[in-house]
Amino acid sequence: MSDSVYSVSEIVGSSTVGIDDAIKGAISRASKTLHNLDWFEVSDIRGRIEENERCHFQVKLKVGFRLDDHPA
Repeated sequence: MSDSVYSVSEIVGSSTVGIDDAIKGAISRASKTLHNLDWFEVSDIRGRIEENERCHFQVKLKVGFRLDDHPA
């Protein structure tokens, strides 16, 4: 097994459907820009109540991705 070096980015996903949807949406969008995504960590969950009933969820994620190896 070779050693890997990771970079970590912080992103925020949002959804009116739920927390799971916000997480999946954030990861889906990040995967279009970043590659070698390996893990995520939810570091914050918050929400906004609109019109006294509808919730808007926000999740702050740290995503880890492997840096590309330099050719030998």
